[in-house]
Amino acid sequence: MSQPMVPAPRSRLPLRRRPAALLATATARLIVTLRPHRIRRILSVVRRGAAPATTEQALASRDAVVAVSARCAGEGCLQRSVATALLCRMRGVWPDWCTGVRTAPFRAHAWVEVDGLPVGEPHRPGEYQRMMVVPAALPEERRPERRP
Repeated sequence: MSQPMVPAPRSRLPLRRRPAALLATATARLIVTLRPHRIRRILSVVRRGAAPATTEQALASRDAVVAVSARCAGEGCLQRSVATALLCRMRGVWPDWCTGVRTAPFRAHAWVEVDGLPVGEPHRPGEYQRMMVVPAALPEERRPERRP
């Protein structure tokens, strides 16, 4: 994507949490080489059965991914967002995974959000027009079950 940004501050990740973050980052590195429709299809399949993530869970996953990957800490927003979503999924939850653009000036970006708010991102909600979303739950999954 083309979202210019200052590299995110990288903190040290406890040794016991590094393997999952490294696996998510490495898997994301492979996934982001695919065409957009395949990325969406893969993430849609991986998302199945996951509970919606909380902001804290998504932010913890994002911070872990940034801590183990210089690319994710910098301008690798697509890899960072996919790795964050995958790490959340390893923990049994899923945030909304989004890609989008803005026009003035033109920028493309990928991020995760919870309840319509970007997680750990410097941009404001609604600044980017969403182009592709893999939601935490499909609309029919979010509805409470009706009982006769």
